[in-house]
Amino acid sequence: MSKILVINGSSRVDGNTEQLTSIMLEDISHTHIHLRDYVIEPIIDKRHTEEGFSPVDDDYDQIIQSVLEHDILIFATPLYWYGMSGYMKNFIDRWSQSLRDKRFDFKKEMGTKKGFVVICGGDTPYMKGLPLVQQFQYIFDFVGLEYIGYLIGKGNAPGEVLKDERAIAHANYWNGYFKMI
Repeated sequence: MSKILVINGSSRVDGNTEQLTSIMLEDISHTHIHLRDYVIEPIIDKRHTEEGFSPVDDDYDQIIQSVLEHDILIFATPLYWYGMSGYMKNFIDRWSQSLRDKRFDFKKEMGTKKGFVVICGGDTPYMKGLPLVQQFQYIFDFVGLEYIGYLIGKGNAPGEVLKDERAIAHANYWNGYFKMI
């Protein structure tokens, strides 16, 4: 199995986020999960109850197992309403459940990994995407995941990111980085 896992939160097949991520990882072995292809139920917060979280019959455990098997996690999401996609938010919200899961030590496991963020948006993403980068940094810090960087691209309609020379140049830079590690 490859050491890089892309967790794509886009609802669009072959959208800007996926296209930019593909350029960044060209000729690099990786695994790709599209959250839109899985059922992840919203969290029912039971962190502070005696019984804790109840098992949920959905695909979350399957995805977390894949996360735990990889060394580098790339969180790729469109900039939806100035935040991460609902698919991505649902997935990360469920980490509260993993933190109390007795089958593993989630923070310890995540502390052995590196995290990277890819964001694409149409409304001034180089500025308006930065709070989302910071949100991911806080999330990574909370679980001990080492933050290694981010890539932002401008694109609204399908394929627009391919015209963003800045994003493509940065994607090529990161491609070289990921090839070296």
